[in-house]
Amino acid sequence: MSDTSTRSPAAADLEFDVEGMTCGSCAARVQRVLGRQDGVADARVNYATGLAHVSVEPSADVDPEALAAAVAAIGYGLVPHRRAEECRAAQQAEQRRWGRRLVLGAPVALLFGVIMLTGMPHWFERWAAPLLATAVLFGIGWPFLAEAARRARARTANMDTLIALGTLSAWGFSAVEWAAEGMTVYWEAVVFIIVFLVAGRYAEARAKARAGEALQALLELGAKEARLVTAEGEERMVDVDALAVGDLVRVRPGETIPVDGKVVAGSSAVDESMLTGESVPVEKAVGSDVTGATTNAGGALTVRVTAVGSHTALAQIAALVERAQDGKGQAQRLADRVSAVFVPTVIVVALVTLTAWLLATGDAAAAVTAAVSVLIIACPCALGLATPVALMAGTGRAAQLGIVIKGVEALEQVRDVDVVVFDKTGTLTRGEMAVVDVAAADGVDRDTALAVAGLVEADSEHPIARAVVAAAAAAAPAGEVEGTWPAGATAEGFRAVAGHGVTASVGGVDAFVGSRRMMVEGDQALPTGLASRAAEIESDGATAVLVAWDGEVRGVIGVADTLKDDAADVVADLKAVGVEVALLTGDNDRTARAVAASVGIERVLSEVLPSDKQAEIERLQADGLTVAMVGDGVNDAPALTQADLGIAMGTGTDVAIQASELTLIRGDLRSVPTAMRLARATERTIRQNLGWAFGYNTLAIPVAAIGLLNPAIAGAAMAFSSVSVVLNSLRLRRFGRG
Repeated sequence: MSDTSTRSPAAADLEFDVEGMTCGSCAARVQRVLGRQDGVADARVNYATGLAHVSVEPSADVDPEALAAAVAAIGYGLVPHRRAEECRAAQQAEQRRWGRRLVLGAPVALLFGVIMLTGMPHWFERWAAPLLATAVLFGIGWPFLAEAARRARARTANMDTLIALGTLSAWGFSAVEWAAEGMTVYWEAVVFIIVFLVAGRYAEARAKARAGEALQALLELGAKEARLVTAEGEERMVDVDALAVGDLVRVRPGETIPVDGKVVAGSSAVDESMLTGESVPVEKAVGSDVTGATTNAGGALTVRVTAVGSHTALAQIAALVERAQDGKGQAQRLADRVSAVFVPTVIVVALVTLTAWLLATGDAAAAVTAAVSVLIIACPCALGLATPVALMAGTGRAAQLGIVIKGVEALEQVRDVDVVVFDKTGTLTRGEMAVVDVAAADGVDRDTALAVAGLVEADSEHPIARAVVAAAAAAAPAGEVEGTWPAGATAEGFRAVAGHGVTASVGGVDAFVGSRRMMVEGDQALPTGLASRAAEIESDGATAVLVAWDGEVRGVIGVADTLKDDAADVVADLKAVGVEVALLTGDNDRTARAVAASVGIERVLSEVLPSDKQAEIERLQADGLTVAMVGDGVNDAPALTQADLGIAMGTGTDVAIQASELTLIRGDLRSVPTAMRLARATERTIRQNLGWAFGYNTLAIPVAAIGLLNPAIAGAAMAFSSVSVVLNSLRLRRFGRG
C-alpha cells in the first residue's frame, strides 16, 4: 500500500527543507513528529533530498510556523522549500565543507598509518599522538560532536550520537591511560574513525550532488532573462521571474524561448528537441503555442505569455521528477521504521557488550574496544540512503530520456506488470487519417476517382474527408479533373448525410462519396470487382470510401489512421521484456484484429466505447492480471487511473498525463519498453541497496560485539557501507548508454 493511501484526495501539500538531518533515523523522527501534528493527513521526509512533504486536510488550518516549532523541539530545522538552484548551492557548499576537513585530516591519518607500520617512537606515542588525536577529534570531527550535543539537548539520538559516544569513549579511555602512563591507548583509532567518517560524509555529499545533476540540468535549460515588449513598443531585458501572464516578449533568432506562450506576431522554426526529442524544428506562426526552454531557430517571434513560474511545462516536469525522488516504497518504509529505533537499540547493545566483556574477562581495554566498535559499525546511514539515492539517479536518468516517473510506487508496480494495454488512436497510431489505397473501375483513372472525391469532400470537416482532400490535392493540381468534367470544375449543392457520406454536383453531374448505404440510397450500382476490393481494404484495417457518379461506383478509397513506424518493434520489445501486449479500441473487431496482427498483438479488446475503457481494464484485473495502460486522450484518463500502472503519452492531454504514473514526454512509443526497463532497473537497485544495508548491519554488529573488529576498521567499514550504496545507485546514470 502506498504511504499516501491515507491522504484525502483534496488534501493540500506543503513542502519544506529539513535542516540538521545526518542519517535515516533523523528523517524517520522528523516524519513521525510532523505526522502527529493536528490537521496533517500525511508526512514524508526524505533524508537524501532533505525534503519534507506535508499533506494537510482541506478543512484544517495548519500553521507552517507551528510545524517548524514542533520540528525545532527535537533539534532540527524546518524552512520553506527553496528553489532548486538554492538547494544545489547548499549541496555544493556542504560538499566543500567536508572536502576541506578531509584535506586536513587525511595527512594525519596517513602519518599514523606510516608510523604504525614502521614502528612508533616513544616521543610520538607520548606527546605527538595524543595532541594530533585531540585536534582531529575536537577540530575536524567537531560537526559530529556538535550534532550529538544538539540531539542530547533535544533528548533524541541519531548516528552522530553513536559516533560521539564511540570516539569520546576511545579518546577518554586513552586519556586516562596516558595520564596513568598505561600502555593501552587508542589515539590512532580516534584519528582513523574520524577521518574515515569525514571521507564517507564527503563521498555522500558528492554523490547526492551528482545524483541530482539531471534535475538541475533540466531546470537550467530555461532562459534566465526575457526581452519584454513594453506598452510603448520598446524592448527591455528583464528577469524571467518578473514576467506575468499576458506580457509580450520578443524572441530573436537563436534565443531560448523564456516562457510558455502563444505567438502573436512573426513566424519561425522552433527546435523542441529538449522537450520532444525530435531533431526537426517545428514551424510556428501566429496562433501557435510555444514552450519555454525551446530554441527559436528561425525568424523573430512575438509571444504572449500564457504560463510563468511553476505553471510552465518545464517547471511542472521538474516538479514531477522532484516529487518522484521523494517517494518511498514498501521496503524503504520498513527501513525507516527500523531506523527510528535503531540508534537507541545500538546504544543498549554497546552497553550490554561492555558489561559482558567486563564480567567475562575483566579486561577493560578489550571491553571498551568491543563496545566502541559496536557504536561505530552500526551506521543506519546506508538504510536511509538506499531508496532516495537510487530514486534520484533513476528518475534523473529517466528525465534525460524523456520519461517522468511520478513515484516509487510506480517502480514497484512495473515489476509485477503482466499485460500492457495500448489505446489505438494517437498511441499505436499517429492519430491522423490518411489515404492508404485507391482502386478504380475499368476505364477510370485512379487520380480521377480521387480528384472527384476531393472536390465533393472539400467542404466537409470530417477527418476522413480531410484525408481524402489532402490526398487529392497531392495527386493533381486543385480542380483539374480529367474525363467527364472540364478543368476548373467545382462542387455545388454540397449535402452531408450524417454517418454515411456526402453528395454534391460537380460540373452538373451528381457525385456521391461515402459508405455502401450511401450508394444504395443514391441508386449507385456497385460493381462486383470494386465490392471485393472494398472488402479487402476493410480486412486490412482501413475504412473503404466509395466514389460514384452517373449511377455507378467508380472508385474505392482506403483511409486509415496509420500505424507509427516503430509500433511493431515496440510490441516485440515489450514481449522480450516478458509482458503480454493488448490492443484497446472502439473500431469494429475485423479492423481491430487487422491492426493488431500487423504489429504482432494477439489480445484484442475491440468495439469498446470511450466510457467502457475503464471497465475493460477492471475485467483484466478481475482475471488476476496486473495491468499497465498506455493512452493519450481525455477519455483514457479513467482507464489510466484504474490501471495498476498508467503510462501517458506526453503529446496527449494534460488530464491523461495527470492520471498516469509514467509520462513519456516525447510521445515516443519506444519509450514504453525503455521506461519499463529503467523502472525495473531502479527498483532492482533499491532492493540491492536495502539488502546490502540490512545484511551489513545484521552481520557487522555481532562481529564487532565479539571483539573481531577494532574501532578503526569499524569506522572504515561503516563509511564504506554508505559509499557502496551510493556507488551502486549511480550506476543507473549509465542506463541506456552504449
